[in-house]
Amino acid sequence: MKRSTRRFAGVAAGLLAAALLTQAFPAAAASTDTAGTTAVAAGGTGPHPAGYETVSDLPDHTVYRPNTLPENEQLPIVAWGNGACRADGTWFQNILTEFASHGFLVIANDEPGGSGQTSADMLTDAVDWAVAENHDPRSEFRGRIDTSKVAVMGQSCGGLETMEVADDPRIDTTVMWNSGLMSLLDKWTQLPDLHAPIAYFVGGPEDIAYENAMDDWGRLPAGLPAFMGNLDVGHYGTYADPNGGEFGRVGVNWLKWQLKGDTTARGEFVGANCGLCSSDWDVLQKNLS
Repeated sequence: MKRSTRRFAGVAAGLLAAALLTQAFPAAAASTDTAGTTAVAAGGTGPHPAGYETVSDLPDHTVYRPNTLPENEQLPIVAWGNGACRADGTWFQNILTEFASHGFLVIANDEPGGSGQTSADMLTDAVDWAVAENHDPRSEFRGRIDTSKVAVMGQSCGGLETMEVADDPRIDTTVMWNSGLMSLLDKWTQLPDLHAPIAYFVGGPEDIAYENAMDDWGRLPAGLPAFMGNLDVGHYGTYADPNGGEFGRVGVNWLKWQLKGDTTARGEFVGANCGLCSSDWDVLQKNLS
């Protein structure tokens, strides 16, 4: 997998996004049990009330999962890069818990309430760990993870991290939240290697990532399935709303379609009469079927 040497773009995005986002997403409160595993009360609107935990063999990550693993379904993998590339795995707790409650194993970069900066390699580490857990006879996740279905996504600077690993052949969908590549070098070296359906969910013209995202859109590889949705909520999105608000609802549907083949969820994104097409979202589509 290629890694751009132009890391200054990601750092600049991280610093700018940090200034904008810190007030929008205060650090999440957490409690620690006697085993040292961090957990929160069950949440999400899906059929599997979810929370988060930390695990000793995946340091610097936060794992969101159904509190009770489903008996008759496997969990697709979702790796998440935080806005501002901030090393706090609970900064986007509302939306990530929502995803997990619909039957996904969601792994966010870094520990709950952490500080500092993350890296793109942490997303790959998350996928590697989930694959290993599915085959580990000592793990409660053995045979419970769908390792053939993987999404990698991130918000703002976390989206730049996402693009750095999006050429991984294991990835089935890439999602950019309030994000777009900043440098021409990254656009020239990373966009041509995209191979899986991609979605951009952006906050409209007032979003600082809007111009970069729209520029990416015009440079995507020919034939690549792609969706662009703009909702006029700015760079903050709706992440701080209960269950991630509208971004949470739309993200769940994208994951259900891409990783679970849900035809009802597909209807939100495909065709001139798609669900989002008749809503407050401004929609663009390429090669969707």
